[in-house]
Amino acid sequence: MNILIVEDEVDLAEEVAKYLSDFNYKCTTVTLYASALESLNYCEYSAILLDLKLPDGHGIDLIHHIKKKKLTAGIIVLSAIDELDMRIKALEAGADDFLTKPFHLSELNARVKALIRRNFHHGDNVLEYNEIKIDVAKLAVTINDVNVPLTSKEYELLLYFIANAGKVITKEAIGYTVWNHHSNMDVSSEIIYTHVKNLRKKLVAAGSNDYVKSVYGIGYKFDS
Repeated sequence: MNILIVEDEVDLAEEVAKYLSDFNYKCTTVTLYASALESLNYCEYSAILLDLKLPDGHGIDLIHHIKKKKLTAGIIVLSAIDELDMRIKALEAGADDFLTKPFHLSELNARVKALIRRNFHHGDNVLEYNEIKIDVAKLAVTINDVNVPLTSKEYELLLYFIANAGKVITKEAIGYTVWNHHSNMDVSSEIIYTHVKNLRKKLVAAGSNDYVKSVYGIGYKFDS
């Protein structure tokens, strides 16, 4: 899968590209509006990560260009402008998602995966990780075809873990993404620990391998 990163903060663009490349994405980074137009002319992308304020143009105009050309790439706006009007303008122009800076790379990866799944898997809303199967449309989890009842937070945790399988995830990232995305409340390590422990217990009891690994002093890693 090819991803185009349009971001004039060079360090951020390189950090995002390095992180996503670990998940087998082929990333191209450009810092200018004109360079983005050129890249779109000779390569087909699955996703475009787009900053709005570029030195030689505005990201909204680039979204309009992408839609006019009927390109299939999904668009995630990455912006330091956390204003409702700007979010609405970007989404109305054709963006698929909007992520405010600063953001956790693990959350960006989860959103990229969700976007690509929606756009290129032809409505297939079933995620699989070895014996674990998640029907996203039905919010149902099964292990070896046996239903596993999870709470809403356990379900979100499992989705987040699978989206970032193989990566060390900090407790802060988990708290921000699973709890704080729509709230300013702080989530204690004890709350996160309790939910992860309960999820882990349910998965193992249902016949799953124990994929949740504790990383001392940091957080967790979901891995075989």
